[in-house]
Amino acid sequence: MAVLHPRRVAWEGARIFVGAASTDAYWWLSDSVGHYLGIMYQLQLCETRLRLRAEADAEVAYEEVGAWRARLDVLLDTHPGAASILTQLITETTARLP
Repeated sequence: MAVLHPRRVAWEGARIFVGAASTDAYWWLSDSVGHYLGIMYQLQLCETRLRLRAEADAEVAYEEVGAWRARLDVLLDTHPGAASILTQLITETTARLP
């Protein structure tokens, strides 16, 4: 079994979540995030999608990645067992990206 480094998982999750927010993979990811992480994370993902669409600027994407990294760091600090679920979401979402 691989050792999951929480900060690395949070970084990869943030990068993939924001990358998927403006693609068709968003719909699958949104449902999965709501199911496994909770409705608040699902709503925050929706806000990310809306912000990326409203402000087509690379700076906005960097800000969103930073915000997601912070959220996922807190999640992993409070619920260390979520690392395996998050890793699975990252893997499956990556496979769905264009």
